[in-house]
Amino acid sequence: MEVRVDFHTHIIPEDISHLTEKLQGDRWPILNRTCTCGANIMVAGKVFREVTDQVWDPAKRIHDMERENVDIQVLSPIPVTFSYWAPVEEAEVMVRIQNDFIAETVRQNPERFIGLGTVPLQNTEIAIHEMDRCMNELGLKGIEIGTNVNGKNLDDPYLIEFFEMCDQWKVPIFIHPWETLGRERMPRHNLMYTVGMPSETSLAAASLILGGVIEKFPRLKICFAHGGGSFPYILPRLDKGWRVWPHLRLIEQPPSYYAKNFYFDSLVNDPLNIQYLVDRFGYDRILMGSDYPFLLRESPPGEVIDKTLAITEEQKRAMLGENALRFLNIK
Repeated sequence: MEVRVDFHTHIIPEDISHLTEKLQGDRWPILNRTCTCGANIMVAGKVFREVTDQVWDPAKRIHDMERENVDIQVLSPIPVTFSYWAPVEEAEVMVRIQNDFIAETVRQNPERFIGLGTVPLQNTEIAIHEMDRCMNELGLKGIEIGTNVNGKNLDDPYLIEFFEMCDQWKVPIFIHPWETLGRERMPRHNLMYTVGMPSETSLAAASLILGGVIEKFPRLKICFAHGGGSFPYILPRLDKGWRVWPHLRLIEQPPSYYAKNFYFDSLVNDPLNIQYLVDRFGYDRILMGSDYPFLLRESPPGEVIDKTLAITEEQKRAMLGENALRFLNIK
């Protein structure tokens, strides 16, 4: 029987503004209600994103899931709440609020939701402690992290201990773009979302490979949002650079060798791109994900997989749900 799992969805507590009111500074995201079914996410007094009650109301989400033929949503925080910029003791408050909320949402609706937590990566010791709490106390099934930590790429030496524990504890990692490179050049046309995020994701994936993280921890389970951004399409260029600059090599094999370890969600907007991911990485590495409930999401979830003609029904079933459950270590 086909089970449809939307691996890429975001949620935030409706009362986040009240829960974080004691935190210092104005960079903390708050929800400013605009009507009974909508709000603005505000950062530093400016509108960061307009949202609807879908982003906090589990009942609304379940209604949409039934309408769009989704059996299970995987819930993860909105990246603007990662708060790597903040003092770690305050960021820890923020992530614990969200992790507790997601865990409670799953507890109340265990057949419809699976939860991912997040951690304050600006301090690996506290991040590891919170990851332990997420996995072993709250019953969450993985961790969502950003593509950089205050401008440091994910191969920065201080993060090695974090990835080592992810490897030891078999914690699945969902990497989502945030604080994108070049955003000062992208205020027009919402280019941060359409160009900046795919480029940022590509940089994160390339850093993990070229910095030796994947070579050191080949069992890491890592899934990149938005189909890996531009990474799958520049992979041959990364291989070329590895060949022509041997003095820069930190890894034994070309990047494409290690890229086979990665997973990608299916939010690529075109069946041609799904086919490309299948051909390059294999259908077992693609997880259906829609980015619910935001404007750039796929609706209905899984449509681009359904419209990919040159794949079998077995492969479609895997990408629409089975791969996500396997990635999250759920039998």
